[in-house]
Amino acid sequence: MEGIHGSEGKWMEHKAPRGRKRGCQVKRTTLNVIIGLGCAALGASAVRASGGPEPLWAYGFLAPPAPGEKPDSQRVRHSTRELLATEASEEQTRLRHVAGSLAAYSRIDIRDGGNVADWFPDDHPPMSNVMVHGPKKLGKASWGCAYCHLPTGKGRPENAPVAGLPVAYFLRQLEDFRNDARTSADPRKSNTPMMAGLAKAMSDEEMKAAAEYFSAMKWTPWTRVIETDLVPKTRIEGNLFLAAERERTESIAGRIIEVPEDEEQSEVLRNPRSGFIAYVPVGSIKKGEDLATTGGLRVIDGKIMPARTIACATCHGPDLMGLADMPGIAGRSPSYLVRQIYDLQRGTRKGTSSPLMQPLVANLTTEDMVAIAAYVASRVQLAGNPTRHD
Repeated sequence: MEGIHGSEGKWMEHKAPRGRKRGCQVKRTTLNVIIGLGCAALGASAVRASGGPEPLWAYGFLAPPAPGEKPDSQRVRHSTRELLATEASEEQTRLRHVAGSLAAYSRIDIRDGGNVADWFPDDHPPMSNVMVHGPKKLGKASWGCAYCHLPTGKGRPENAPVAGLPVAYFLRQLEDFRNDARTSADPRKSNTPMMAGLAKAMSDEEMKAAAEYFSAMKWTPWTRVIETDLVPKTRIEGNLFLAAERERTESIAGRIIEVPEDEEQSEVLRNPRSGFIAYVPVGSIKKGEDLATTGGLRVIDGKIMPARTIACATCHGPDLMGLADMPGIAGRSPSYLVRQIYDLQRGTRKGTSSPLMQPLVANLTTEDMVAIAAYVASRVQLAGNPTRHD
């Protein structure tokens, strides 16, 4: 089922046209052939990873993991309704409000991962039990899908932006998590094993409900991309960068730094209408455009030099909004995109779709990944706020 907005912003449903499934299968076969030809053009060197350093910032860390280091348990506190000793009780129980919403929630309500707060119910289809409360099998220890990914499916830089993903693709990813085929190249990334645990607890019906819910929503702008040499000083909480000041005084140093547009709205209230800023290096969008549209193909002295990859549109569609059962990538979190490219390159993301992508990312450097992600993220901008170069 796919959702569309009615004249008053309410959600309605309509059935997908007959024959779509077969059409997707044909398109996927064609994609496989095209990708295979592209891989052949890349040459034998594409079967091995480039060996570049981990983009620590994409995983929300400042230093490499120590030997044997594993995820911490910092997320456990979010799913409890107990008062935190680190904050005054009256602040945790006081009802909060968000502009444009009739709802009222306390901090305890907002951080309750097993009973997702919903500020704007008209912004999305009706949420099923798994969206609000999580897999039934986990009981009180469960997390609703809409907590991390938000009721709108936009997600945040530390997790996945899932709105508008094809149902078939979404279900493949859940199966991959269920089968431990999607792990993180950085062993400290705590929400990766958490997602695997949720997928293993989900019934097939719950998986289908989640896939159809997120697929019903069209992807719309969420991240404002700014090219810059300097970024604000930041701190990291839960793998997310938060700006410690407004001024940009710190070198971007080849990174992508994503921060909330409004920390209060994003972190304290978890307002699903408050998006993010992605600071990217100056010149990265232009370089990324070359890699994303030509694969980096060069003709030197009349000779065709092997490309680093193939054009992103081959798999993800001419507008990068998805093709058949391939995911849309335009406008999505560039930090997330870099993590996925690196995970594929390192072989920690090894699900059913991964063999198609692994040869295409094998020759990419970290700088290439940054450029591609910056370009792709900049393709969908907030109205009136085009990509800035400053």
